Amino acid sequence: MKRALLTGGAGFVGANLARRLLAEGLEVHLLVRPDSQGWRIEGIRRDVRVHSTDLSDSESVERIVRAAAPEWIFHLAAHGSYSSQIDLDRMIQTNLTGTARLVEACARTGFEAFVHAGSSSEYGFKEQAPGEEDWLEPNSSYAVTKAAATLFCRYQAQKRGLPITTLRLYSVYGPYEEPTRLMPTLIRAGLAGKLPPLVNPEVARDYVYTEDVCDAFLLAAKHASAKDRGAVYNVGTGIQTTIKDVVALARRTLAIGEEPRWGSMPDRQWDTGVWVADNRRIAEELGWKPRVSLEQGFRRMVDWVRENPSLAEPR
Repeated sequence: MKRALLTGGAGFVGANLARRLLAEGLEVHLLVRPDSQGWRIEGIRRDVRVHSTDLSDSESVERIVRAAAPEWIFHLAAHGSYSSQIDLDRMIQTNLTGTARLVEACARTGFEAFVHAGSSSEYGFKEQAPGEEDWLEPNSSYAVTKAAATLFCRYQAQKRGLPITTLRLYSVYGPYEEPTRLMPTLIRAGLAGKLPPLVNPEVARDYVYTEDVCDAFLLAAKHASAKDRGAVYNVGTGIQTTIKDVVALARRTLAIGEEPRWGSMPDRQWDTGVWVADNRRIAEELGWKPRVSLEQGFRRMVDWVRENPSLAEPR
């Protein structure tokens, strides 16, 4: 049985990946912050080993890594991906300093695979789908710290021959998503026959379902011995979808009669009309392709919200 250490396991994508790793038969260790909300992992707490510490505590991180002795490390801990997370010091400590300390601790014990969760925001605003070698133009402080972490991981991998891979995630959605984000908010309102406040209808995203994202993490771990140490892969469907399209899907699926009130919510600083992944590299090198269409994923998420209404409510 392989041992896996997962940081950010109490977060949205991490909670889904933790469940997937358990289903694959791995021994799962979660590294979570002392102040993290644990509602996403309550259902699996007895099945995992939870270690509470902050990534800024290098001694504690070293001790946990040695105790867990993981063969696979999945590093998903991050701060700043939500508009409410604006503490720059915490972004630097978690996204960059924390990443560096975790890599160092794991390098001292040895490992088979280290998969780092990057972000599509590292690219910044582009007029087309960026490839992994395109110039990085981060469009926020969060994006800057994520880009720096990716560059650090790639440098350490190449310098020291470490099997580290970065997955640049696009707009992930699915069960356990932060209740204040678009999909959960749209579904909650839609189940009541209403629509929430909405931004510009032409704002675009590349929506990728959690199940497909978990596939990408597992493939990256299994192929970590590939020649390209420090490889970076885009994880997105390659299909751009506007907010207008998502709302139309919700109205069809949930039979919502109310008309959209476009612009009733202000755009965010990172909103743009072009945001889509070039996923050719991950398809060619890891054999990854998204299997869940937006309509399929949205319907699955609606079913999950119906079955778990309390987990979809804002906290």
